[in-house]
Amino acid sequence: QVQLVESGGGLVQAGGSLRLSCAASGRSLSSGTMGWFRQAPGKEREFVAAITSSGSRLYYADSVKGRFTISSDNAKNTVYLQMNSLKPEDTARYYCAVHNGGAYYSPSNFGSWGQGTQVTVSS
Repeated sequence: QVQLVESGGGLVQAGGSLRLSCAASGRSLSSGTMGWFRQAPGKEREFVAAITSSGSRLYYADSVKGRFTISSDNAKNTVYLQMNSLKPEDTARYYCAVHNGGAYYSPSNFGSWGQGTQVTVSS
């Protein structure tokens, strides 16, 4: 059973940066695609980014393209989300998850969700 633990969230001013980490245990990240999602209060969970097992393909939501970068370190079994030029609308709880097949943008196609890490961007 894979377990995912997110960390790195916090409070940052608009224009600032944060790097989120997602540490996995019970499964090698090199065995499949991983994704980051976020959920703001009162809103549905939405896709942020995904990375294939080899790291050769990266996928981003239009809202974060050019500002966020997903990467992985298979030796550390950790996936990262570097977030630059943060905006107040990026405020949300961020989750990582394991892709189970199907479209990357759909949360229903992911599982083994972590507890998430809160990101708050002040204006």
